[in-house]
Amino acid sequence: MTSENIEPPRIRSFVKRKGRVTPGQNFALENYAQRYCLNPKNEIDFNQIFERVAPLIVEIGFGNGDSLAKMAIENPDKNYLGIEVHRSGVGHLLMLIEELQLTNVRIYCHDAIEILEQRVANGSLAGVHLFFPDPWHKKKHYKRRIVRDSFIELLAQKLATNGYFHAATDWENYAEWMLEILNRATVFENLSPTQTYCERPDYRPLTKFERRGIRLGHGVWDVMFAKHV
Repeated sequence: MTSENIEPPRIRSFVKRKGRVTPGQNFALENYAQRYCLNPKNEIDFNQIFERVAPLIVEIGFGNGDSLAKMAIENPDKNYLGIEVHRSGVGHLLMLIEELQLTNVRIYCHDAIEILEQRVANGSLAGVHLFFPDPWHKKKHYKRRIVRDSFIELLAQKLATNGYFHAATDWENYAEWMLEILNRATVFENLSPTQTYCERPDYRPLTKFERRGIRLGHGVWDVMFAKHV
């Protein structure tokens, strides 16, 4: 397994699948999106959007948003920007935001790479989360993995000094791949005391799928690196 010499030119790491949008999710999309979703075409001042200055955490591919909502509840001193391409997940998170009256979450329903490139200022992020991304487990599909050299270079631009990147995966091959790529980036430092993987930090909630996997004996690997310059 190696990640070298397969850097693709702008190949997307996701495929938009036609998932079923429930009536509740559709209601949330129609009624709450204008309040909590951001237009990817517009210039954004996040301090103005959140009406305060606070550390900004980006979560790429938040799925149904349960974990993101839980983190936002438990860390009210932080602002969270969730990015997801699937409308069903966006609708579910909108339902949670409205139900829980969360003021520290905003959403983009768009390509995360484009949002980072075009709408996030350099050196402005306290952290970036990437939890259980599509592993593209077949070798011929490795080129679609979001964690690649160009992605890490983009993170280095957008993270503030001491800002961190935290990824979690249940595919060991992908975890090894991430370590290999991140270890090549001299601007990042591995936060693991063993220079491999970290214990799951308290702020990352267990998902129901993760709990099921753990019961079945499946592994989960947390990769955490900080930008040290």
